[in-house]
Amino acid sequence: MLGRVFGRDMAGFCLVLAVTLGCPPAARAQWQLGVSRGAVALVSPPAAPIVAAAEPFGLDAEPLTFGAISRKWNAVEADIRAESNILAQCREGERICPAAAQKFLAVIAAGRARNGLARIGVINRAINLSIHPTSDLAQWGVPDRWSSPLVTLTGGRGDCEDYAIAKYVALREAGVAAVDLRLVILHDLAVGQDHAVVAARLDGRWIMLDNRWLALVADSDLHRVVPLFTIDGDGVKQFAPPAMTQAHRAVPAVAAPSALGF
Repeated sequence: MLGRVFGRDMAGFCLVLAVTLGCPPAARAQWQLGVSRGAVALVSPPAAPIVAAAEPFGLDAEPLTFGAISRKWNAVEADIRAESNILAQCREGERICPAAAQKFLAVIAAGRARNGLARIGVINRAINLSIHPTSDLAQWGVPDRWSSPLVTLTGGRGDCEDYAIAKYVALREAGVAAVDLRLVILHDLAVGQDHAVVAARLDGRWIMLDNRWLALVADSDLHRVVPLFTIDGDGVKQFAPPAMTQAHRAVPAVAAPSALGF
């Protein structure tokens, strides 16, 4: 599970990293709420042009090459590369194609058949409904484990980073450019826990995909969160310390985010 990943010294604006990852204990209830509500209607596009942000939340991020998160990401990346060979063999009509690979390829194909927000929404929904929210401790007997998509779909269970990793890979396989995809670790102030989501950039804005609801939410509409890390094919980056002070300013609590829909 994603736990508290860092302490901070605000007087010196420096971060002391103590990475222990996991998911909010309230994730199951919130996820069920999202499933019951389903997707919502499209909203009107903004009238003014949007300037593309390099990273979600419009924040700066610096490379991080050490620590538990980097080690976990490097390990799961190796598993993802191995699974890409399995997917390639399945596409070529190999006789033996694991059931999890067939299911994952069906999700990818459904995404490829659509464009833009619909592609992102279909994959978000399919992965959310394919995995039963389960803590790493309950599933694996360890506090934290990051699993590749086929491992997660084989068991049909996982916690927030497992959902996020599966969505990240599915979106990439479905044609979303690598430069427009991120895994994001953030601290949810509402529950006092860390949480993993996927960010996909579309028309210059970052859209957040969360296993706790089916709605698609712009990063600017996420309240009471502190962005911690952003992860992609180039590795792990840590959001700059000013993100801490900005996110901790008093903001109204919300029962659910405003949605983009699809």
